Amino acid sequence: MGGLLFFATTAALMVMMINCGFGVVGRDSLRERRVPWAAVGLTALAVAGVVLQLCWSGAMDALDGDPAKAGWWREFTSVFMQNGGISGAAWNLGTLAVVAALAQWFWGGPLTVGFFLAGIVLPGRIDALLGFGDGPSTDPRNFAGSSGATYFLGATLALALLTRALVPKQRLLAVAVPVLGLLMWVLQDNGHGLVAVYGFALGALAWAVRRCLTRPGPETSPAP
Repeated sequence: MGGLLFFATTAALMVMMINCGFGVVGRDSLRERRVPWAAVGLTALAVAGVVLQLCWSGAMDALDGDPAKAGWWREFTSVFMQNGGISGAAWNLGTLAVVAALAQWFWGGPLTVGFFLAGIVLPGRIDALLGFGDGPSTDPRNFAGSSGATYFLGATLALALLTRALVPKQRLLAVAVPVLGLLMWVLQDNGHGLVAVYGFALGALAWAVRRCLTRPGPETSPAP
């Protein structure tokens, strides 16, 4: 029962973040948008990782993120390995494709890739900084798989919706993402929830910086 609830809440959090993405970019505008090439590239890397696993039996051992094994590359290559069987791999690839596309349409390609990379390198380091030790973000379930970085990236869409929301229902959806993520971490030791909280926080920082950089200066401000 506990395992079923774990997967149910994990899936629910992802669905919420995808709906946040649809809310911020607009469902009706999807057909008119350009191909999100950064998202295509990230998804292609993940697909290539699955193909490599199918063709090479030693891929997981050589490329996973087990901290007991040496290799600086593992932190990055492990993201493109999948350890959840066929259904888990399909879920990870599908959610990565959708979330990355929505993120690129809002944040742009470079920032989307930057957020994804941040989702790879930051969670474990933030855990260490906060004194969590071997916390949820270094759970053995996360020795391989793109889900951690995808949930991190997806949470930035919740923050984006919060900054753009015009109706209370959208604001509630956006705020519910970090709240549910925190509850998942506290009650289930679910690392997906924790990285979502981190992603939401980094999204807030990026949004604040971008807003400051794009705010008109005194000499360019419109006259009252």
